[in-house]
Amino acid sequence: MLKDTIDKNANIKVNSKSIEMLKRDFPQCFDKDGKFDIQTFESFIKAEEVDIKKEGYSLDFLGKSYARYLASLDSETVIVPDADNKNIDSQNIYIVGDNLDALQHLKYSYSGQIKCIYIDPPYNTGTDGFVYNDKFEFTAEELAKKINIEEDEARRVLDMQGKSTHSTWLTFMYPRLELARDLLAEDGVIFISIDDNEQANCKLLCDMIFGEGNFVGELIWQSATDNNPRQISTEHEYIICYGKNSDKLPKWAVNSKKAQLIQNHFDELKAKSTDIIWLQKELRKWIKDNIQELQGVSHYNNVDERGVYSNSSNSSNTKPGGYMFDIIHPLTGKPCVKPAFGWRWTETTFWAYDKEGNVDWGIDETTQPHIKKRLETVQEQLKSIYYEDGRVATKQIEKLFGNKKIFDNPKPISLIKRLINFATAEDALILDFFSGSSTTAHAIFDQNIITKDSRKFILVQLNEPVKKGSEAEKAGYKTIDEIGRERIRRAAKKLSEDYPERTKDVDLGFKTYYLKTTDKNTLDKIINFNPALPIDGEDIKSKFGTETVLETWKIKDGYGFNTNVQAIDLCGYTAHLLLDSKVGASLYLIEDMPDKAIIELVRKIEAHELNLDRIIEYGYAFGYTTNMALRSNLKTLKNRTSIEPIMRY
Repeated sequence: MLKDTIDKNANIKVNSKSIEMLKRDFPQCFDKDGKFDIQTFESFIKAEEVDIKKEGYSLDFLGKSYARYLASLDSETVIVPDADNKNIDSQNIYIVGDNLDALQHLKYSYSGQIKCIYIDPPYNTGTDGFVYNDKFEFTAEELAKKINIEEDEARRVLDMQGKSTHSTWLTFMYPRLELARDLLAEDGVIFISIDDNEQANCKLLCDMIFGEGNFVGELIWQSATDNNPRQISTEHEYIICYGKNSDKLPKWAVNSKKAQLIQNHFDELKAKSTDIIWLQKELRKWIKDNIQELQGVSHYNNVDERGVYSNSSNSSNTKPGGYMFDIIHPLTGKPCVKPAFGWRWTETTFWAYDKEGNVDWGIDETTQPHIKKRLETVQEQLKSIYYEDGRVATKQIEKLFGNKKIFDNPKPISLIKRLINFATAEDALILDFFSGSSTTAHAIFDQNIITKDSRKFILVQLNEPVKKGSEAEKAGYKTIDEIGRERIRRAAKKLSEDYPERTKDVDLGFKTYYLKTTDKNTLDKIINFNPALPIDGEDIKSKFGTETVLETWKIKDGYGFNTNVQAIDLCGYTAHLLLDSKVGASLYLIEDMPDKAIIELVRKIEAHELNLDRIIEYGYAFGYTTNMALRSNLKTLKNRTSIEPIMRY
C-alpha cells in the first residue's frame, strides 16, 4: 500500500494531474506514444466556438511549480481508525492529521460529492503562528529536476521552510484549494474566511484554480471594533465564495427570519381574537414599536381572512408599453383609473390573482388595485454585509467549556449556520479542513435540530500543540484537535439536554480517524521488500493493524468511510467484503490463505454466493506459493471470466 504510493509519487511531474485530466476528457489529442498535440486540441476547442486568448495575466509566486506538484501527489500516510469507532453509529467524520494528506486521501472516495466547503485558514498576519512547515525530501538539484525549474529557484523554494511570506502562504494554499475543487459537486461551493493580509492574493489564487467566472461573491463580516487604529479602524473580515460551476448553482433564498417574527406575533394575537380590524390595528402597533428589528419587512402590516400581507407593490408599469385593459371595480362596476404607462401584469394574470383572493381593491374605482404579497412568501437573500460581534462566539465556547478561555477567536455558530442554510440542501455533505474549534460541526448540529435535516460533515484538524501556558494547556488539552472533538461532544450533550424531543433522530456523533506515518526503518523495509522472501520486520498491518489496512484501502477504492466491511468466512479464514452499487464488490485478503480457504473461495464464487468485481491481496502477507495457488484456482472458475487478483504493497 505505501510502497505502491511511493512508487507512483516518484513518477509524478508538475503537470501530471493536468495531463491525466486531458487524457480523460480529450483522448483524441494524444498520439499512440502519449504525446499531446496542442494544434489538434486548439482546433478541437475552436470548433466549439471557444474564444482563445492570446494575452492575459496570471498570479506568479515562488513555489508555484512545487505547489502544483504537491497537488498531484498521493498521501504517504495510512488511515488509522479510533478504537471507539466500532461503538459509534454516526456518519460524521473527524480526521486528525495534515489536511493536505487528508485531501489526497479524500479525492478517491469523495470527488464530486461535497456540496459545501467552509475553511478558516491561517491569515498570515505575522502573529497567527503560520509558517511554511513542509518537510522537503530533496536536494536543490533533485527538486529542480523533479519539477523542471532552475536549481537557483529550487534552492529558494527549499529556503521557504519556516517562513511566513506571501509566497509561502500561496504555496501552502494552492494544492489544498486545487484538491478542494476536485471534491466539490458540480453545484457545490467553497467559502474561505480571510482578512486584509491575504485577501487580494486569495482572490487571485481562487480565480486561477476555480475560474474567474465561478466567483460567486464576497461577504463582509463586520465583527469587532478596532480600538487601536493607525489610520483606518478595521472592523471586518472577508468570506470569499466560489462555485465549482456557478451556472449550476440554484438561487439562494430562505424563508425570512424577520417575517417569521411578524408571523409569530400575529399568531399570538389571533389566539386572543379573530376580529380583522382589531388584529390589523394591534399588529401595526407592534410593528411600529419594533421597527428597527423589522427593517425590510415592516410593510407587511395588513390583515385579511387568510393572514398577513403587504399591498405596497406597484400596479403601474415603470415605463411606456404596459398592458392596457379595463379593470372593473367589484363594488362600483366602473373601470379603475389606468396608470399612465399601463398595468404591469397581463389581464389573465390579474384575474388569476383576484380569484385567489390576492387583490387589494380600493374603496372605489378612483384607486388602483394592488396585488397582495403574502407574509409566508417573503424570502431572504444572502447579503454581502453581515454583522455579529466576534466576542459573542468567544463567550459561547467559553460557556461550553465551563467559563474557560480554551480557544482564541472562534467563528460564530450563527455565521456558519447562515452560510450552510443558504448554500446547502437538507442532506448535504459539508467539509471543513481547517476545523479548529469545530464551529462547523456545532453549526451543522444546531441547523439540523432546527430544521430536522440530515447534513453531515467531514472535519480535518492537524494535531497542532496548544500554546504553552494557555488556559487550554492548564485544562489538560495537549493539541487543537482534542479541543475540537471535545467541543463537538459538549455541544451534542447540551443540544440533547435543551431539545430532548428534536434530537432523537439527529446524528450528533462522529467517528475519528488518524493519519499516521511510519518510521524510517519500517519504511525502508517496505520499499526494499522482496516478494520472494518474507518481510524482515514490521509492515503496515503488524504496526497499525488490519483495520488500518482496510480503512486505507476502503477510501482508496472509492467506498468512503461509511461503507461497512462484511466479514466472509472461508473455512475459518476471514476475508473482508465491501459492496457499493457504484464502486462494485471488492474482496480483501489481508492474511496468508490456507488451501482450504482458497478452495472455499472458488466454490462460493462458482455458486454465486459471492459476486465479485475484484480481489485484492495484501502483498506482505502472501507467500509465493499461496499467491500462485490462489491465481491458478481462480483460473478454473466456470461460466465466467476469471478474476485476476490485485497484489498491493
